[in-house]
Amino acid sequence: MAIIHRTTLTPTKLELLTSWLPRQSWYQGETNPRLEKSGGFRLDDPDGAVGLEFMAVTDDSGDAPVTYHVPLSYRGAPIPGTQDALIGTAEHGVLGPRWIYDGTRDPVLVTQLFALLLGEAEPQAQSISDTTDPSVTRSTAGNTGALPVKIIDTTDGPRSTDVTIQPQDTRRPLMLRVNRTLRPNAPGLMSGTLGHITAEWAGPGVSRSRGRFVVLRVP
Repeated sequence: MAIIHRTTLTPTKLELLTSWLPRQSWYQGETNPRLEKSGGFRLDDPDGAVGLEFMAVTDDSGDAPVTYHVPLSYRGAPIPGTQDALIGTAEHGVLGPRWIYDGTRDPVLVTQLFALLLGEAEPQAQSISDTTDPSVTRSTAGNTGALPVKIIDTTDGPRSTDVTIQPQDTRRPLMLRVNRTLRPNAPGLMSGTLGHITAEWAGPGVSRSRGRFVVLRVP
């Protein structure tokens, strides 16, 4: 189960994202974001080595607030050959140096995300140790294959990041569409959709918004 350490992270996640977000193709705000954490959940790494978080952050620097979905992986050492996926490094008060990556490029995060879609992983509360998050729901239909999966390609677009994967026991690749700009009560699913993951984030005032963080599709 996910263990949340009550300690410091220097620089903070929001400080790292403030400089990283404006360089992304799907960022819609100004050059100087004003970010606030607004929701998300975690997953467990079965080996206990990599922290896996799906963070929602809201930026109010523009004319209207925009909430972004940023999957993050936390590692105790760099991943060879993935410098372009590195968001930054930070010093954790308990675990020491941490390399923080855009999780859409991390094979551990992608594998566990697919496991969640298959019902083989449980969503964990973002800020409470050893606690599942029942507000995160998943749905799949059709032949989605099985674990493990291999990442074939990762492509950023104007609103999402598409991760093409090859699951075991299926001849065709599938695509995990990671929605980067979160929208509540989004329109119906597109043709070719095989599944989705839905979660919550803070809406205006004290309200809660709910929408699809990830959609599983046929490429």
